[in-house]
Amino acid sequence: MRDWMAHPDVMPILSPGRHRSPRRGACFMEFASYLAGERWSDHPACTHRTLAHLARMVNDQTSEAGRARLTPLIPTVIGLTSDDPLLDVLLAVRAATAALPIAAEERQHSLAVGVRVALEVLADRDDELAAELRELAEAALRAAPAADTWAIRFIEEVGPGRPGMTVRQCWALVTGAVDGISRACVGDPDDRLVALLTAAVSDTARFVDADRGRTGDRCAHVAEPATSMLDA
Repeated sequence: MRDWMAHPDVMPILSPGRHRSPRRGACFMEFASYLAGERWSDHPACTHRTLAHLARMVNDQTSEAGRARLTPLIPTVIGLTSDDPLLDVLLAVRAATAALPIAAEERQHSLAVGVRVALEVLADRDDELAAELRELAEAALRAAPAADTWAIRFIEEVGPGRPGMTVRQCWALVTGAVDGISRACVGDPDDRLVALLTAAVSDTARFVDADRGRTGDRCAHVAEPATSMLDA
């Protein structure tokens, strides 16, 4: 007998939140699990976990009209995954730099700290994508100089921690970024969120293609990286 939860007979409608079945609607990643032929889930194996987290956040924070514009992106995230923890950091930087110049002041502080820590992680990377995101990060910090000054002082007071960023920290940065964009005093939050997810999908595709070119293997999920300063 066909497993209807693995292969639902109903085409789901994109909507916010988690859904017990496709008859109740689907978030972005639940829809991706449906298209990938996986068991119904908002955490399918077919998509890198931080990209999937970003997609869930954008799905929930856009308006109904904005959410409809996400639909063409759903098939593009299927198969985008990697076992390199650097991808979590790159996606967190992509999200944070989109939010930092426009977020409320209290949100800017945490975003700037996250961006500063991420820049340390990316400092020794000489590949094209990392270089592009470093430039974006530095531009975002220049666009929010007060927040950057606060972040530098905070990091100096806390002191150096373990190198790297955990997945949890990357997800927190993504969550803060999407929330910051959705609540910002701008006239086009939906446009910015759709553009952010579009850019993140492109970043991930480039990273995965390069990673597969280096290893010749299909990528799998990663283990939790070591704790670093942002856990303090």
